[in-house]
Amino acid sequence: MNQNILAIQRNIYVNPVDKRMADDSRPDGPPSFERPFEGEDTKQRVYGAVLHAREPMTAAEIADRADCSTESARTHLSFYAELGIVIRHEGRPVRYERNDDYFEWRRVNRLAQDHTVEELQRQVAALTDSIDAYRQEYDAESPAAVDVLEYDAEPVDDVYAELGEWATAIEERRLHERARQKVASSKAPSHS
Repeated sequence: MNQNILAIQRNIYVNPVDKRMADDSRPDGPPSFERPFEGEDTKQRVYGAVLHAREPMTAAEIADRADCSTESARTHLSFYAELGIVIRHEGRPVRYERNDDYFEWRRVNRLAQDHTVEELQRQVAALTDSIDAYRQEYDAESPAAVDVLEYDAEPVDDVYAELGEWATAIEERRLHERARQKVASSKAPSHS
């Protein structure tokens, strides 16, 4: 990996502000894959089942994953749909999926609440430096423009990892910039 990218990544992820931004881990470790919601109440299990779903699912499918009755799942799914957390697709049968726009909105709001304009601006700048370093290293405008088959077999895994990190940096910069704009606009004087 390019030394400039390593230095930028260390700066991004070692800074205490950034640790708070990235620390979503559970103190007792990740749940098992077999029973990821064991020990949670029904409402949390339904919520978790929807979050982990890759495609729209019926209430019965979600109930199966959440280990609860279909009626209980349907009750909680209706509540989550009213909040905008899930999207309800009418039809026979009705299907539900997580609302990714809601989670993006929530992430931007959390960043805006937890950080100052200056902190967010520093993060945007650091992410921009990282993105620029990837562009320079791969001589491409985006991760999608890189042909991985041009690399030897041995470093291909490293290339894929770096392309993933690059794509993540692009997405994180977009979210941090939205949060920065939100904080900046909330501090702007009103014209009343």
